[in-house]
Amino acid sequence: MKIEAIETFLMRAGGPGGLHAADYPESRTPGSADASGISSEGSRHWLFVRIQCENGVSGIGEASGWPLAQESAIEDLAQVLIGQDARQIVAITERLKLAMMPHGRMGTFASGIIAAIDMALWDLKGKSLDAPVWELLGGRMRDRIPLYCHAGNARAAKAASALGYGGVKLSGHINIVERASAIREAFPDLDVMVDLHGPPWLTTADSLALCQKLEKLDLTFVEEPVAPENEQGLRRIRSAVELPIASGERLGDISDFARLIVDGHVDIVQPDTGRAGGISGMRKIAAIAESHFVNVAPHSGSLGPIAEYAAVHFLASIPNCLYLERFADDWEGRETVLNVPLAFSDGAFLLPDRPGLGVELVDAEIGRHTPGCNSRTPDDSPHERARYFK
Repeated sequence: MKIEAIETFLMRAGGPGGLHAADYPESRTPGSADASGISSEGSRHWLFVRIQCENGVSGIGEASGWPLAQESAIEDLAQVLIGQDARQIVAITERLKLAMMPHGRMGTFASGIIAAIDMALWDLKGKSLDAPVWELLGGRMRDRIPLYCHAGNARAAKAASALGYGGVKLSGHINIVERASAIREAFPDLDVMVDLHGPPWLTTADSLALCQKLEKLDLTFVEEPVAPENEQGLRRIRSAVELPIASGERLGDISDFARLIVDGHVDIVQPDTGRAGGISGMRKIAAIAESHFVNVAPHSGSLGPIAEYAAVHFLASIPNCLYLERFADDWEGRETVLNVPLAFSDGAFLLPDRPGLGVELVDAEIGRHTPGCNSRTPDDSPHERARYFK
């Protein structure tokens, strides 16, 4: 099963609205951005990859980490892949690492490229064996993948609860304690999470003070109270408050996750399916987490639907699955670029049983959404203007 060709599909996706818009009660200017990967133009970019084999079988994957730049890198790396046996996933991953090694350590940029190729190779393997990917990963632990969604106030939480979501997450910093308190009071049985995004202007001391106020709310976790690379700050907060700590969406290399988990900085790890080495990388991270009694709740908010499909197969196969993140009311184009959207029922994704990932891209629909700018305007947030960009 030799690789014959590699195609990339870069598209501009609209930003989420609905319940997610309620996550930001502050008056944000049109086109403003947040820490979920949405650009200054209020949109996201999705980069899909299709690997074609000479026997006519193809597989698809998705990269995250800076899609516009990654597309060029994947095209450059095609020569490393063409002619290789698509069944040898580990060997191909190591070839990619060696090919990128002269460029230095590139974090999520490089691991996102590997993620896209890895997903596509697992898709290919499943199709060639007429089996869903989760079956190749050792079988299923569950038929339903539990989901949480974004809901920034009690009204949005009520709508999410009506859809069956077991948990909701609030983001930002303005009135975060008050908003979280209102949701907790209105929905005592709902899992409530808070994402502080770990921006550079949020000091460890400020974050600790905020976490101490949140401590009484029986939260499922506080996400990124400080940046994931601020290991000293994570350690300080982790030891000072009785709150589960979650982090990891901005990391790519398995060694970074190992430090986060082994050093006891987190209770929940959040690898991004499109940035953390794909299905193979996520499995390694989950194994390290399992050995340290840490749960897995992958980051998925800004990702496209192929990475979401991959996350569902991955989470079905591991014992320490907590939740998968999603936008409850995302841009309508999310489903039109697929031939078969994931089945949703009562706050969960249902596990697909089709060969491979169980989905194909609709090329013509992707072609309708031409790329734009994928960078964030750094001073779009009033917090950043006032406290960081002086």
